Amino acid sequence: MNGTDTMTAAPVLILLGPPGAGKGTQARMLEETHGLTQLSTGDLLRAAVAAGTDAGKQAKAVMEAGDLVSDEIVIAILRDRLGEPDCARGVILDGFPRTIVQAEALDALLRQTGQRINAAISLAVEDAAMVERISGRFTCGGCGEGYHDTFKPTAKAGTCDHCGATDMKRRADDTAETVAQRLEAYHAQTAPLIDYYQTKGAVSHVPAMGAINDVATALNAVVRRATA
Repeated sequence: MNGTDTMTAAPVLILLGPPGAGKGTQARMLEETHGLTQLSTGDLLRAAVAAGTDAGKQAKAVMEAGDLVSDEIVIAILRDRLGEPDCARGVILDGFPRTIVQAEALDALLRQTGQRINAAISLAVEDAAMVERISGRFTCGGCGEGYHDTFKPTAKAGTCDHCGATDMKRRADDTAETVAQRLEAYHAQTAPLIDYYQTKGAVSHVPAMGAINDVATALNAVVRRATA
């Protein structure tokens, strides 16, 4: 199937921000509000492996060997995913691209599908505040909904507001030491994407230190303009 025939007008949005900035939570809210489809690298890889696609089989072999999945394989998986019906109204990329090389590969892919980056939204946060944010976060093991001990607790302790599951999960690497390392990697590898997309006139900056709903309101305004 030719993506140019089916995906021409579908908008593509990117959420940029360091670990703990709230990209996943905000992407889910934008997905529900605007009918867009959230695409995260981890979910894409797992789905492709489970589906047994050609690119998924390549990714599985690489991961089973203990290696990192190449940009080429990720792009191939993303190309397959963009052709699926639920992406016809547009997508939000969460966690990809992470580097300039990946951004260039994404641009090449979107040229093939007749799309473009409608907005690269930078969630502006303070590094020092990220430790508290990350160390307090947890997710529902049933539906993946994100929560936080302080900023977004569940209405009923231990029970997901969204699906009612009671299997809550915390990442083992959500510690101060690993957060500092991840922030350092973000500033070295991913933050340059802000300048990259700035030169294309696609960047919007959204302060993300406030309440989740306040950040969502600002993001909604950006998305409405970008997809109008």
